[in-house]
Amino acid sequence: MESSCRLPCPPGVRSQELVRYIAPEKDIDGANPLSLGLLAVGQRAFAPATARAVIEMLDHFDIPLSGRSVVVVGRSAVVGKPLSLLLLQKDATTTVCHSRSGPLAKYTKTADVVVVAAGRTGLLKGTDVSEHSVVIDVGTNVLSDGSLTGDVDEASVSSVAAALTPVPGGVGSVTTSLLLLHTSEAAREQSRAARVSVLTR
Repeated sequence: MESSCRLPCPPGVRSQELVRYIAPEKDIDGANPLSLGLLAVGQRAFAPATARAVIEMLDHFDIPLSGRSVVVVGRSAVVGKPLSLLLLQKDATTTVCHSRSGPLAKYTKTADVVVVAAGRTGLLKGTDVSEHSVVIDVGTNVLSDGSLTGDVDEASVSSVAAALTPVPGGVGSVTTSLLLLHTSEAAREQSRAARVSVLTR
């Protein structure tokens, strides 16, 4: 079977079963549960590109993470869970909120960084953040007019928070770049492994 997968799958195809056939060394978007397991124990694996994109953006803008309070809103296997692991590797004090967490402000109001990846338009409001908060909006929601919006109420949050990423043109753009980077890294590693195999025969 091909070691690649495009999601969502057609009706009747169980993506949770299909992704298990992706070879970890070719799993450029961290879809195979084995990739997430390797990530959890700190071993080399491709993280889901969107989760890594958040880290890359924070690093690029020199947003400190070590010892800082970071709240991730959303616990998906694509963003929330792997991102929380990547944040822990950066020594951030990480909290993951979800639909049973109660009022978001209880957690987000005092956070240094808030990452919203819940798939709900306007979920995070200006009253949920403080003036020192850096807010990363991972959401991509299609409105009735075909335009895109994130999970953050941009008008209210941007007037309070220290920084807010745009949708579109924020995390999504970095995600695309990282998928290309992961592809080239995977190809380079497999080429190296093939050369080693030939030399050791």
